[in-house]
Amino acid sequence: MVYSRELLIGKWHRHDIDEQGNQVSEYAQVSVDGCFEFTFIYHNAVGEVTHQCIELGDWGLVGDIHFTITKSEFVEEQHYAADLNDADNYNAYRVLELTSQVFKYQHVVSNEIFVSRRLVSDAGNC
Repeated sequence: MVYSRELLIGKWHRHDIDEQGNQVSEYAQVSVDGCFEFTFIYHNAVGEVTHQCIELGDWGLVGDIHFTITKSEFVEEQHYAADLNDADNYNAYRVLELTSQVFKYQHVVSNEIFVSRRLVSDAGNC
């Protein structure tokens, strides 16, 4: 299946709970120029923030394959260049669903499935 690249552009959020009961929130800004910014916030089982990092890099969508290349990251407000020799900085996902509101994708190596929902950037006036 072929998906529209334009559908990915914007702000997305996903929230998961890991095997230890810790919460992980991801906020993604996917830009039209092929850049991304992913913010990961980790909480322990009682909701306290234990770790936060921001990844920056490039993204693309070809057919039903979404890919990311992490080029740098901020950890505890320190900026680090990513090691582009590290395979973990390159990821590919099979798109399972992509609409204006939902992005469901599966990592091609780990088979992990993620579901992100679009964030509304402008609140309406009532």
